[in-house]
Amino acid sequence: MKKTLIYLSALAFSISACKQSGEHTAEAPDSTAIRAINDSSLSQYLSVIAADSLEGRKPFTNGETKTINYLKREFEKLGLKPGNGDSYFQEVPMVEIKSTPDVKMLVKSGSKEIALNYLTQFVAGSRRVQNEVSIKNSPLVFVGYGIVAPEYGWNDYKNLDVKGKTVVVMINDPGFADSALFKGKNMTYYGRWTYKFEEASRQGAAGVLIIHDTAPAAYPWTVVRSGWSKSKLQLQSPDNGMNRTVVEGWIGLDVAKKLFALGGQSFDALVSNARKKDFKAVDLNLTTSLTVKNKIKKSVTYNVLASIPGDKLKNEAIIYSAHWDHLGIGEQVLGDSIYNGAVDNATGVASLFEIALAFKKLPKNPDRTILFISYTAEEQGLLGSEYYAKHPTFPLAKTVANINMDMMGIAGKTKDIVVYGFGQSELEDYAAVSAKKQGRVLVPDPVPSSGLYYRSDHFNLAKVGVPSLFTGSGVDNIKNGRDWGLKQVADFTKNRYHSPQDNFDAKTWDLSGIIEDVRLLFDMGYRLSNESTYPKWKAGSEFKAIREQK
Repeated sequence: MKKTLIYLSALAFSISACKQSGEHTAEAPDSTAIRAINDSSLSQYLSVIAADSLEGRKPFTNGETKTINYLKREFEKLGLKPGNGDSYFQEVPMVEIKSTPDVKMLVKSGSKEIALNYLTQFVAGSRRVQNEVSIKNSPLVFVGYGIVAPEYGWNDYKNLDVKGKTVVVMINDPGFADSALFKGKNMTYYGRWTYKFEEASRQGAAGVLIIHDTAPAAYPWTVVRSGWSKSKLQLQSPDNGMNRTVVEGWIGLDVAKKLFALGGQSFDALVSNARKKDFKAVDLNLTTSLTVKNKIKKSVTYNVLASIPGDKLKNEAIIYSAHWDHLGIGEQVLGDSIYNGAVDNATGVASLFEIALAFKKLPKNPDRTILFISYTAEEQGLLGSEYYAKHPTFPLAKTVANINMDMMGIAGKTKDIVVYGFGQSELEDYAAVSAKKQGRVLVPDPVPSSGLYYRSDHFNLAKVGVPSLFTGSGVDNIKNGRDWGLKQVADFTKNRYHSPQDNFDAKTWDLSGIIEDVRLLFDMGYRLSNESTYPKWKAGSEFKAIREQK
């Protein structure tokens, strides 16, 4: 009772404050809708979505079929309408490639040679839809961060011809090492591994190898290994991936140092030079050869969409999103081979259901349509959301906002809530008002170098101009403090992220923090759903101009 009275008092105070300041004044949702978001129903959803029976929820598997049919049934039970015309599904044509490289990758310098071991020292694959590809005696060239960014006056490929060559690049961007460069510790998209591969392809390279380093990558080698030991998916393309490099992959940091030394180069000196604008690519005096055999399957996977039609502005939509997929069944780790993805991202999908239930508890539908999307193939490179951004069921110009949920916190209530890509859009202002009702504050990502704003599905909506918010549970734990909260994040990243150990445990998980976060996101979305204004990107956002052109 005390908690309820405190909450309602805070709610009334916040509404009053908003009216006095002239801010958004939509009526607050009633307490019945708020209470509908609770740990009992959340736990029930999690126990199904993260169960072994769904086989790790990988696209193109029986686990996918079971997962998407479960999502459809639950949306129907909640009374939601199909979100893609008369269907709850959106077909996403993809090609699955199981790449098997040689067990040894040979690197030579004159008469000297090093043979790298697959999985422990390197991983590699190909996006080309061919049964077998290979590079032979391809010269290795160190191109620093492998970035072409005119807005930062940066071009690692300046006056360089890499046709037939394999480029070696560093992970992250120069801001990680020098806060005066790019956006400092806040990773840009130029720091993402996906960008490194894309740029190498644009430059016409035959191969590309990223040097893995745990701190700037924000995850250990085990994450790279687990992802690359399985088949990978990509969107089907007219050229069957022939515009991509022949081979792409990663090498370990210690391996990179050995290779540079083999070629008579100082690793530390080259890395130091790579942090300067006038850096020039360096021939490593090495060649590499590798053959990759591909097992290919073309098929379709599915985004799952459900909606609550708007009462007055049904042609305008607010999207709540969370990817349903994970990594399926793979290498056994500590006796388990099913990658259940409980935190990543059963928590987000369960939260979609919680928010849908809350909206259905309201006395009437909101003015605007609420569209719930559970994307496929996020773990394969944000592919389901990329497809949706190109084939939206609502016009992008009429898509008011995207609120994304991915990897919700399981360590209890916090005083704060993290906003990834802090400072991007006015959606943060809405979130701040909702947070204040809970006595909480918005804070930037405590580990901005991880670049999480560019690592989940909202990013593809942002790229086409839709204001997009991606929050993470806070780290300043109410019971144990901020340092303790940061340790929980680090422990998850090191020991459970993208591993079979990311399992749901009803006895040890503290769901109270997720509940607070989901209530906050419902509250802000409810306010948006009953307004006629459109939130904007803030000055300095790289997405602002895109929206203003629509």
